[in-house]
Amino acid sequence: MSAVDVLARLTPRMREVLALQERLQGPALAPDATVREQRCRYATERVYWNEGGPRMARTVDDTVAGPYGPVRIRRYHPVRQSDGVALLYVHGGGFVVGSLDTHDRIMRALADATGAVVVGVDYALSPEAKLPQAVEECAAVARHVAEHADELGVTGGRVAFAGDSGGANLALAATLWLRDHGGPVVESLLLYYGLFGLRDSVSRRLFGGAWDGLAPEDLDGYLAAYTSDPEDLRSPSLDCLSADLSQGVPPTYLVASALDPLLDDSRALAALLAAHGVEHRLHVVDGVLHGFLHHSRMLPEARQVLAEGAAFHRRVTAALV
Repeated sequence: MSAVDVLARLTPRMREVLALQERLQGPALAPDATVREQRCRYATERVYWNEGGPRMARTVDDTVAGPYGPVRIRRYHPVRQSDGVALLYVHGGGFVVGSLDTHDRIMRALADATGAVVVGVDYALSPEAKLPQAVEECAAVARHVAEHADELGVTGGRVAFAGDSGGANLALAATLWLRDHGGPVVESLLLYYGLFGLRDSVSRRLFGGAWDGLAPEDLDGYLAAYTSDPEDLRSPSLDCLSADLSQGVPPTYLVASALDPLLDDSRALAALLAAHGVEHRLHVVDGVLHGFLHHSRMLPEARQVLAEGAAFHRRVTAALV
């Protein structure tokens, strides 16, 4: 149980979302559920939130050769496609749940708002796959998109990353991996309420519970599924805050929830980016829970940060032309 009354601090709309979510899914990602049950509950509840939203000119499912085998991707081509940077989207779900389908509306919204082709990455989930497989798969997709841009209908071969929660961690980790292994330059990052490496913080002591599936035992469970050894927690591909952030980090848009146990991860990353002179913006949203990006059907805050992230991406990548 969190140290503060989180539910009393929610906006009325967020309370409505939470009540509906519980009816759609049942108990939020219950820790005693099997991995298969967690994935089924998560996918079932997300069907409602993915209805509606922007229409695409075309949506193409494909596979990319990865270092561990084929990686599924999905390309979203907006109606008003610009000659810009392909935006690779890495879905959240604690490295354990989630798919291209569970984050479909988020990706369509970003494609529509940026004018970019959004490429969803269906990386291998844990505990079947362990660190660093998902990082290297995301990096492999970025390389593939850059090298095969013309045949994919992506102008110029330029790439950027976006992601939420565990996907934000993977987006940043893949960016650093590409920097260190000779991949394409990543031109912007849109990171929504990510986990970046803190193992204790003020926000973890204050927040997290059954309402968001991020109680301490939940966070420990996700990391246990994702890692093979306690030393993996120190890997800069997971603890991105301990990585070298002094070079090769593109302009970064950060979003955090003020009631999220992962809030301080975003604050710490913003402070490090500021120390290294990396262009960034941190937007902390009041009254909503971790995962609120899914709820753009009902939450104006979700629509706002999707639009702001798209505007940030358009501005910083246009300046690089």
